[in-house]
Amino acid sequence: MLYRGSIGALALAAALCLSLAVAFAFDDAQYPDFGGKWNRAPTPGAPRTPQPVWDPSKGWGEAQGAPLTPEYAAIFAANVKDQAEGGYGTTRGFTCRTGGMPLIMTLFQPMEVIVLPDTTYILINRSNVQRRIFTDGRDWPKEIDPSYTGYSIGKWIDEGGSGHYNLLEVETRAFRGPRTYDASGLPLHFDDESIVKERMYLDKADPNLMHNDITVVDHALTRPWTVMKIYRREPNPRFTEEVCAEGNPWVEIGKEAYMLSADGELMPSKKDQPPPDLKFFKPSKK
Repeated sequence: MLYRGSIGALALAAALCLSLAVAFAFDDAQYPDFGGKWNRAPTPGAPRTPQPVWDPSKGWGEAQGAPLTPEYAAIFAANVKDQAEGGYGTTRGFTCRTGGMPLIMTLFQPMEVIVLPDTTYILINRSNVQRRIFTDGRDWPKEIDPSYTGYSIGKWIDEGGSGHYNLLEVETRAFRGPRTYDASGLPLHFDDESIVKERMYLDKADPNLMHNDITVVDHALTRPWTVMKIYRREPNPRFTEEVCAEGNPWVEIGKEAYMLSADGELMPSKKDQPPPDLKFFKPSKK
């Protein structure tokens, strides 16, 4: 009995030592300071847009100059027309579902980055959107459950040989859709075979600026599309909760999007929109 107890105690001690060794092996001084609360930084000279756009140096919608194939340029044009008439086009933000990757990296809401030994977490302060970037040296799994944010594998790099990591390279695959680049409805291919590559690093002159150079490879594009985003760290940040569904006037029924009036009545979102099918409701008595 004493013998068994000794083995159990030794096993527990060994496990604790191993845990402590792993904890001490993670030297956060080896990594760039990505902590804090990050917001998108304004791009000097960029035109004003109704909402954040994919390429922050360019204007809204068609002004993005997206290198779309003719098929997807036509899909985008139909989306623009539908939005002009009051519809939602190819966008899905009105449903409060996440826009997924790469849209979430426009930072329509603040971002927090948590760096751990084997995983870097990116949290977006809306609808609990989160990304896991695995930096443990793993290869791509043979099977991946698709998701709006995809499956991300990253690698820390000591660019310049300073003895400290200063660059995080990330590749993300395995998406589900539909997804768009931004609220203008710029579409990604419906096959969801996108590959998104990122290079995240702090500005050499201002550590409160983070750069994210993003390249999208997608079958709806005639070539890879690269944009450069800049995020600014907020001093003395306060993190607040936002629930997208609160106060959302949009209602999706079938393939149609309707709106709620101020008094809670269902109303069309565009001219001549057909009403929803009410076959499961009894006609109201007048």
